[in-house]
Amino acid sequence: MTASLRLGPLLRHPGSTTATVWLETDAPCLVRILVDGTTVASARTFTVHGHHYALCTVEELTPGSRRPYEVFLDEDRVWPEPDSPFPPSTLSTVDPKTPTRLLYGSCRTPTGDAPEGVVRYGPDMLRAAARLLAGEPVEGDPVLLLIGDQVYADEVQEPMLAFLARTRGQDDPDGAPADEVVRYEEYAELYRQAWSDPQVRWLLSTVPTLMIFDDHDVRDDWNSSSAWRRDMDRLPWWRTRITNALGSYWVYQHLGNLSPEERDRDPLWKAVCGVDDDAAEEVDAFAWRAHSEPSSYRWSHRHDLGPIRVLVTDTRCSRALGEDDPSDGSRSILGPRGHQWLDEHLTGGPEHVVVASTVPVMLPPAVHHLEAWNEAVCAGAWGRALREPAERLRRELDLEHWAAFQYSFRRLSDTVGRVCRGERGPAPSTVLFLSGDVHFSYLARVRGVGGRVAQLVSSPLCNQVPPSMRRMIRLSASRLLQPVGRILSWSAKVPAPALRWRLEEPPYFGNTLGEVSFDGREARAAWYHCHEGGADALPTVRRRAEL
Repeated sequence: MTASLRLGPLLRHPGSTTATVWLETDAPCLVRILVDGTTVASARTFTVHGHHYALCTVEELTPGSRRPYEVFLDEDRVWPEPDSPFPPSTLSTVDPKTPTRLLYGSCRTPTGDAPEGVVRYGPDMLRAAARLLAGEPVEGDPVLLLIGDQVYADEVQEPMLAFLARTRGQDDPDGAPADEVVRYEEYAELYRQAWSDPQVRWLLSTVPTLMIFDDHDVRDDWNSSSAWRRDMDRLPWWRTRITNALGSYWVYQHLGNLSPEERDRDPLWKAVCGVDDDAAEEVDAFAWRAHSEPSSYRWSHRHDLGPIRVLVTDTRCSRALGEDDPSDGSRSILGPRGHQWLDEHLTGGPEHVVVASTVPVMLPPAVHHLEAWNEAVCAGAWGRALREPAERLRRELDLEHWAAFQYSFRRLSDTVGRVCRGERGPAPSTVLFLSGDVHFSYLARVRGVGGRVAQLVSSPLCNQVPPSMRRMIRLSASRLLQPVGRILSWSAKVPAPALRWRLEEPPYFGNTLGEVSFDGREARAAWYHCHEGGADALPTVRRRAEL
């Protein structure tokens, strides 16, 4: 049987002397990566729920090199595709001595830039980034951070709805929602549809990419509170959903985040490599344990790109969801193991420290106070009678960012202050938070910490906020409501935040791709957008900022 390429190749973990290529095939086979006609890496596929994958690591590369590569399945060349209009895909490595560029974004609904899709969701900034990099390579090889909602399992588009209707039939035995993804096969198809667009496929084949989940990769408001989690646990199809969500995430997204050394230490990778046929049982058992015992696995990951340390944090799966006392650590956005990991790695020493958090650490101040107040009321600050209405408000308004986990916010604020004062090693030039999730973009600068600290948000890549919602968001982000927010949080006895910040300009609601470039002690931010939209539009810089 001849194998074909089902998805990929994706260039993943950014190394200085290594390159990792991930892909999916439609049959078991030997995958080979060739450079200049010579095989430089090979791996046999492994199987999960009838799907076949391979991870090939190319070693002994030169830092800062870009080597065109080919992919063979057994004896057949499958990549690049014949008559491809794009430049050759390359194995790109990080050069610690040259300027570094991070591209980042979140929240992408694949539309292929069809006219009706552009009207509702806006232009796809991943497609736009591919056109920019293919036609006009920019100085400095980028690393791409996809920080949440790479797929929408709970808000699927017509092609996915058609797939669900074909594969499930009329009646689902578990009563699963007809318009949501639940099973592994469905997640596999969801990823295929998200990453098969020719422009996106080329981009992911040639730009090293790191990923982390947010709620829609699983379900809206995932782990927002213990009450939300109890409600989901009562649903007969939820165990199947969360098991396949986390299992497929490990295969499609997380595995490629790991360096070769980290992958060799990963317990699930060892288990999968030890299975001769299908590793579905091992992946399912791992995924359920990761859900039911959040401290059993660490999804966060660290990357040192020369003088830049990048910390990609799990702010979803590992949450601790205690209800009664928000100040004692039983409720936290990272969970105890996540906080320990961040404390260990958020230190001085690097020239720049970047913390990628899917949900913003610093929201517009009025919204920050509202979320802090809501958390306190949910815990009983205004009496037991108001706890349930406060929980309904939390879910209705999505009040579940760092501000709604005050223990975590205060702990992080204290750490950032000590890093900037040089109390945790030589103070870095900048500490930057890169985030998405909120479907608008902004820059917030922190004042009074003795260093350059900023929150940069770029969201969405392709899922713009409908005009009907923008007026409410503008109002919530305005200075007009800040006194109201402060009074609410004061009335619930929430301590004032240790960090002070302000947005430099009103939120921007169009689709954007964020960029941070580093050169020595300097850091610069930019936000790309497609003003004209459409399938052929090139992105332009909407705004630049010195950090």
